Amino acid sequence: MDQKKSSNPSLERKLGPIMLWGLGVGYVISGMYFGWNLGLAEGGTLGMAVATGFVIIMYLAFTFSYTEMACAIPKAGGAFDYAHQALGKNWGFFAGMAQNIEFIFAPPAIAFAIGAYLNLFLPSIPILVIAIAAYIIFTLINIIGVQTAATFELAVTILAVIGLILFFFSTAPSFEYAKVTQDHLPNGWKGAFAALPFAIWFFLAIEGVANVAEETINPQRNILIGFGSAIGTLVVLCLFTFAFSVGVDGWQAIVYDADGNLSDSPLPLALEKVLGADSINFKLVSFIGLFGLIASFHGIILAAGRSTYEFGKVRFAPQLLGKVNSKYKTPVNALIFNTCVGIVALFTGKTGEIITIACFGALSLYIVSMVSVIVLRKTQPDLHRPFKVPFYPVAPIVALVIAVIAMIAIVINNLGLAAIYLLILLVSFLWFRITYKADEN
Repeated sequence: MDQKKSSNPSLERKLGPIMLWGLGVGYVISGMYFGWNLGLAEGGTLGMAVATGFVIIMYLAFTFSYTEMACAIPKAGGAFDYAHQALGKNWGFFAGMAQNIEFIFAPPAIAFAIGAYLNLFLPSIPILVIAIAAYIIFTLINIIGVQTAATFELAVTILAVIGLILFFFSTAPSFEYAKVTQDHLPNGWKGAFAALPFAIWFFLAIEGVANVAEETINPQRNILIGFGSAIGTLVVLCLFTFAFSVGVDGWQAIVYDADGNLSDSPLPLALEKVLGADSINFKLVSFIGLFGLIASFHGIILAAGRSTYEFGKVRFAPQLLGKVNSKYKTPVNALIFNTCVGIVALFTGKTGEIITIACFGALSLYIVSMVSVIVLRKTQPDLHRPFKVPFYPVAPIVALVIAVIAMIAIVINNLGLAAIYLLILLVSFLWFRITYKADEN
């Protein structure tokens, strides 16, 4: 067994704190450009603001709690490795499977958005074809090497941040508080609960920073810098994006297009009200928005590859997925497998449902991870922790409670999808128990 392990190439340490910031912000930044505005249709400005406020508190508490484990256990499996060490292999499997579902199902939704965006400029090419082509192109970039992938991610992330800053400066002079408060709670407080998945979309997948720990230089130090700087950047971008989008002409103006249909383009809709569709800033921000989508799409593909790789490496999934390519030093098999699953999901054409299933995976991961933080503190007090979450145990408990409430709210509003998510977990767990026992024998 030792010979086999030594013959399998390992991941290379290439990433520093700036690259980690780029990955952390890049994983998430598409959520600023599309998707979140649909929560306004559920909760109005106040309902969505309350949902976003609770989600920000959850992510701040979660991120720093998660960073404690990422620095202490710097492995590519992220939540899977933490839960495995804290709670055993069964809970480790559930955490890892939830992570896989989040990371594998989020990219198809973003691929649809990329396809729809480019279809505006290339109407002769179907959205699905563009989405599939995007999958193939960015999987190939990830295969070539982690430094190439991370450098590309940093570049498109910086462009996406510049696009948001340009949006802020363009809309700030037209901000009116009265526009924010009009029709602020159209569906009562139940609308705030219904808005939760869209508030989560603002920050979904930031935990992917932990999945490149095995490829990070001095991970015990740089993971903390990467996580901390990324979540700080994202909170600021989220607040300004929300305020300046709604403050231009009310929430309805960035939820519905001219034909009254739900729109995935809140920022262009707000800019059009202020500058008109022919202005340079309108066209520039709309164009840069594509880079925001690409940053998240490409980044989550990278994190998903590492998550699936770790699952295969420890034989919780087919062992073939746990191999590193000897030439590129990347988990090629895992990347190709995830792309195949994502392309199959594309053919369902159900973007909203795919996003919700990804949210189920994310919240499950958050819940099990916060339990793991608390359990590891009790069972392994001598574990080397280069960073300890401030305000322990308040921080992980706060993140845990909000994640549980969010999970309950999303389940109530999506019973059918919750049943599908549970079925995926149960069938995969049954497969794991049968095959893992067979391997042990």
